Amino acid sequence: MSEQRPEAGRRPFGVAAVSLVLYGAFLRPRVLTWGATHEEADRDFPGDALIPDADGCSTMATTLPAPPDAVWPWLQQMGCNRGGWYSWDRLDNGGRPSARHIVPEWQHLEQGQHLHSLPSGDAWFTVAVLESERTLVLRSQTKLPSGRPFDRLDEPPPRAYVDSIWGFHLRPEPGGRTRLVVRARARSRPRPVTRPMDVLFWEPAHLIMQTRQFHNLRARVSVTA
Repeated sequence: MSEQRPEAGRRPFGVAAVSLVLYGAFLRPRVLTWGATHEEADRDFPGDALIPDADGCSTMATTLPAPPDAVWPWLQQMGCNRGGWYSWDRLDNGGRPSARHIVPEWQHLEQGQHLHSLPSGDAWFTVAVLESERTLVLRSQTKLPSGRPFDRLDEPPPRAYVDSIWGFHLRPEPGGRTRLVVRARARSRPRPVTRPMDVLFWEPAHLIMQTRQFHNLRARVSVTA
């Protein structure tokens, strides 16, 4: 019986290592800056200072065929048990379809308000920065591994947690259009555990969900513009 060479057993690990290097060098930068210009990716946005020592940051952008005053109502009514998130509803809205029209009772936001991130209401985003028709920054602070929120800023964070922002920044474009730039920043601990999850799962997942939201927002504002 022939013995398996040690090199054969190490080959899958070598392939995996090379794949990770190539992903980090060529694909990951595109995942983190989908649709954004270099200027948009490099600049500071309102709300960035909430996570001053972020472990990760992404900037994604699109141009919508409607002015900011027509885009803003769709953003203002986001949230589970409200207008939804306009992304893959089975994944982030409990299977409930996101709103396809503007609902007047959801057109009131205040700084500090909670927007449910789960239909159960057990987790939420907090409205951290709000400037009508220009900026909406949502903050999520969750314990790990439970995913339960913590938002006592006057106390030290738990030993395992994620503190993140999801910011929507609008500016008018020629032709009655809107440039929508979405900035995400996060800090998480313990980093040896959360970094692999960020790179291999959360960053690609955010790209999938965010581009779907862009697509659905474009369809909605096209109808109402």
